[in-house]
Amino acid sequence: MDKSLKKWAVRGAVGLVILVLFLWLNPFVIVSAGERGVVMNWGAVSSKIMLEGLNFRLPIMQSIQKMDVQIQKENVKASACSKDLQELKTEIALNFHLQADRVNSLYQTIGMSYKERIIDPAIQEAVKAVTAKYTAEEVVTRRAQVRDDIRGLLDVRLKREFIIVDELSITNFDFSSSFNRAIEDKVTAEQQALQAKNILEKVKFEAEQRISQAKGEAEAIRIQVESISKQGGESYVQMKAIEKWDGKLPMQMIPNATVPFLELRSAEQQ
Repeated sequence: MDKSLKKWAVRGAVGLVILVLFLWLNPFVIVSAGERGVVMNWGAVSSKIMLEGLNFRLPIMQSIQKMDVQIQKENVKASACSKDLQELKTEIALNFHLQADRVNSLYQTIGMSYKERIIDPAIQEAVKAVTAKYTAEEVVTRRAQVRDDIRGLLDVRLKREFIIVDELSITNFDFSSSFNRAIEDKVTAEQQALQAKNILEKVKFEAEQRISQAKGEAEAIRIQVESISKQGGESYVQMKAIEKWDGKLPMQMIPNATVPFLELRSAEQQ
């Protein structure tokens, strides 16, 4: 074989080996959208953070840990006691994201198990601390304030670990069966009291109507009596009798009885 051909064959073989070795060492790292790459030199976390896209690393020396910096969701069930010592159970839905420019610090101090080691215990602690300030009834009636208080505590607690709270929701409150029965009894009593009050108001209104009607009738009688007195009393009564007389005289006369209206007419003729 020609020496020049041998030379090219050797170069080709060396190049192929280098290419295979290069690909095997995998010096390129692709960081996907919504991720950051924590760079470690010989296993030690460095200050460098890889951004989205194609990145180069030093083979063997550098390794990369990808971390999700998009909004994530964590559901946690928590148990606590209210101010009036009522046991309650609740479920918290937390939306959060990792602080993109500090993922290296988060990974160095906590690692990838930040949900189990930091978020879940922080939620449990915050729920217990806040609900202890409210009675069981206030936990329900002031739900928005309770939620804001829990979120406020979590904001401070998680920000120290480079975790940012985006939103917090209380998806459920559950009390003991005895407390639930007490609430139902209270609602029933309030409804019955309201119904009794409405009935009382109705009776009172009807009584006031009857009183007003009686006052009106009494006033009418008073006016009528005054009118009779002014018109001579007896003459007024005779006038009312004449208005009701049908014009017929009695068929039989009783001795010494007065014939109706004759005496009145005689008096008028005199």
